[in-house]
Amino acid sequence: MIFRRGFSTMSAHTAPSHQRKDGMAVSEPAVRPAPSPQAGVLRPLRHRLFRALWVATVFSNIGTWMHDVSAAWLMTTLSSTPLLVALVTTAGAFPMFLLALPAGALADILDRRRLLLITQVWMLSSAAVLGLLTIAGWATPAVLLVLTAVLASGAALNMPAWQAITPELVPHEEVPAAVSLGGVSFNLARAIGPALGGLLLAGLGPGPVFLLRALSFIGIIYVLVKWRRMSTEPVFPRERMLSAIRAGIRYARHAPLLQTVLFRTFVFMVGASALWALLPLLASVHLGAGALEYGMLMGAIGLGALLGAVLLPVLRRTFSLDTMMNLSMLVFALAVAVCAAVEEFVLLLGIMGAIGVGWMVIMSTFNVGAQLTVPAWVRARALSLFLVMFMAGMALGSALWGWIAGAAGVPVTLAISGGSIVLGILLTNRYPMREIPEASVTPSLHWPLPDALRDTHPAAGPVLVMMDYEIDPRQTEEFLLAIHQLATIRKRDGGMEWGIYSDPAVPGRFVETYVVESWAEHLRQHARFTYGDKSVEDHVRTFHIGEQPPRVRHLLYGWRSERSPRTA
Repeated sequence: MIFRRGFSTMSAHTAPSHQRKDGMAVSEPAVRPAPSPQAGVLRPLRHRLFRALWVATVFSNIGTWMHDVSAAWLMTTLSSTPLLVALVTTAGAFPMFLLALPAGALADILDRRRLLLITQVWMLSSAAVLGLLTIAGWATPAVLLVLTAVLASGAALNMPAWQAITPELVPHEEVPAAVSLGGVSFNLARAIGPALGGLLLAGLGPGPVFLLRALSFIGIIYVLVKWRRMSTEPVFPRERMLSAIRAGIRYARHAPLLQTVLFRTFVFMVGASALWALLPLLASVHLGAGALEYGMLMGAIGLGALLGAVLLPVLRRTFSLDTMMNLSMLVFALAVAVCAAVEEFVLLLGIMGAIGVGWMVIMSTFNVGAQLTVPAWVRARALSLFLVMFMAGMALGSALWGWIAGAAGVPVTLAISGGSIVLGILLTNRYPMREIPEASVTPSLHWPLPDALRDTHPAAGPVLVMMDYEIDPRQTEEFLLAIHQLATIRKRDGGMEWGIYSDPAVPGRFVETYVVESWAEHLRQHARFTYGDKSVEDHVRTFHIGEQPPRVRHLLYGWRSERSPRTA
């Protein structure tokens, strides 16, 4: 479980409203109490449900690392071909690449508790089958790859929903601490799991380790069964699966900050995947080490990641987000390039620790960037896109480096991969990571619903929205520049087409238009508009010189009955 859970934004009922001069109701950001500096990272553990899930997650994550060590090592005993060994990583990554986006949509539109229960049982069953087949002596490279992919498919469907439940488990002001505890859980397991897995692998063999992995899911399943989650009816019509996927992709197409995170994640992972794909061969062939030593190397990465978690707040205070990211990537790249030339095991453990520090800082920065640059309504889908790019880079890179290692050898391949990461830093430096204030992604909820259209069928559409502006003709150029910034927002939040038209008969009269696929989707736009968007809209409206606010019209496509069934 690489990806940690996210932050929530303000809900509709927490925002008081007042009247604008034009009579439109406007919601102001609610004033929230700042987290107490004495609260500490352990404060969320006071909540029984969060505490139970956190403890169960520690054991589950330990099982995950035990499984990963055993699966990679098992493949080295079944085949010494570098490509097949690297394909274990690809088999774990590619299903997540395929399923992450649908999983994000499911997490946003279905009951997350039920979805989590289904995926946890799925993963338990997959690990159990692999364990039984291995004990029976029926494990082959094909069996291992297929069941690894099946297990990864369950993990892919699980991840977005898992990340999205944190705001339901703790108060808003404790969410950052809860996210930090999630990172502690993962990296604590990373420090323990590989070494324990290597020890059990050396003593019992891979089959029993896979069965222990299956048992590690039971704790989470038990807690989820006991959880009586409060279900609430959505204020606006619930999205359908395909519509939700389209909305997530459309948002990403028009969100430059999210695009930066996704692009840089992919470029980094293509280079970084060499280490994860080839580390088993580095240990077994280059060093002549056994399963226990391999587990110790993985454990050293986990200990380094824990150190990275401790250093992360200090680094954030010292460096800008982008500088911290580039320095961490440089440390990771140099450590990967050097590790192939080191034959002293103790020294290699230290290098693995440095790799863990860099990995923790890099992944934490990417993950937080994917969460905090988007509003709550699309957060699970944004994290799913992040997962898609992460796994796409991992799957593509693992196969690529495995092929290169077959021709050039593991040490040379790792050195090349370190150089590719440095090259990636140079290529992506023009797309800096940036932080934005929370209010920029907080729903403003200031659009009124036209009384005449309150009974319109949600499936009616497409919908043409038109807004009439009257401006000083001398300000035409400035107005057009401003309203084209609003165009990106319209498209990002659901608009399929956008345009701005002038009336040649009346200088200064402009009509903004955009098309939405259904009335339900337009209603969702009301909830998607944020305070950051509102500042752009307010700037556009400063050009309007009419006595009344810009007139807004909603037109439904004429040939389709409002009550005809249609996916909304």
